[in-house]
Amino acid sequence: MPRVPAHLRERALGMLQGGMRTADVARAINCNVHTVKRLRQRYRETGRTADRPRSGRPHVTTPAQDRYIRTSHLRDRYKMATTARVTPGKHNPSISAQTVRNRLREAGLMACRPVVRQVLTRHHRQLCRLWAQTHRRWTRQDWQKVLFTDESRFCLTRSDGRIRVYRRRDERYTEACTLERDRFGGGGSVMVWGGVSQHHRTELVVIAGNLNAVHYREDILLPHVVPFLQAHPDMTLQHDNATSHTARSVHDFLQDRNVSVLPRPAKSPDLNPIEHVWDLLDQRVRARAIPPRNVRELSGTLVEEWGNISQQELSNLVLSMRRRSTAVLNAAGGHTRY
Repeated sequence: MPRVPAHLRERALGMLQGGMRTADVARAINCNVHTVKRLRQRYRETGRTADRPRSGRPHVTTPAQDRYIRTSHLRDRYKMATTARVTPGKHNPSISAQTVRNRLREAGLMACRPVVRQVLTRHHRQLCRLWAQTHRRWTRQDWQKVLFTDESRFCLTRSDGRIRVYRRRDERYTEACTLERDRFGGGGSVMVWGGVSQHHRTELVVIAGNLNAVHYREDILLPHVVPFLQAHPDMTLQHDNATSHTARSVHDFLQDRNVSVLPRPAKSPDLNPIEHVWDLLDQRVRARAIPPRNVRELSGTLVEEWGNISQQELSNLVLSMRRRSTAVLNAAGGHTRY
């Protein structure tokens, strides 16, 4: 006999409370008399008309096997459910991969994409921890005197591997289910340079070709950085440890013009807020109704959207430096959410 819907249970309960006989209620909702009696008894015991909790299908694994599945995947976070080996018991001669996934889900372990970061050696972690420890007590007034600079490359087309297509089993190579992409990004790319501080920003400079020490000195430092720092003499320059930045000619150039540089440990993008500015810029470019179709349009779009980023967003990123330093210390110089 089909189950009584929830609205009919409430109706039957109302009839019973109104004084109707059990047989009349059963006839009105078209069910057995014993069903109505059990419904009334359940309401008296639990105060509800919903079904009591059921045990469900019994587990095919023992509690010891559940602990083994959880512990083995905590020891090896990249172990696949299909390769998990569980000692079978008498009542479970074989355990499927789906059972392993169910036990992991019950333990709060979900299969997620790993976060990709740069390789950090022990020396890198020590330098990051030392830098964060030195600057953790810097105030807002200290950080607002730093000009954070960096370069970034933007491609016309890209794929983050998360695009999905809904298809049938035999439609893998049909035109509607095939995504055409150039193997190495395709369409060209644009490298840009920029600098931000709590209250200011530089122009976004489009870099032609690759950036070496000569181009960095003649095309970036001389026409953009030096005039900016002369207009704000209390500010300090920060750039990363790229070879074009650490070359002797660049070092002598900055020293001759009395440009103070804030040193930065290698492989520490989480200690430069401009990395998040590049993410904001990329999101704004991708969100345009008409995306750029060639390198020239991409360059113009980047320059335009650079000016559209609010100064408040840049200020918030700069003010996060104290939190970034604390996070690096808590991670012992390792990776952080920044």
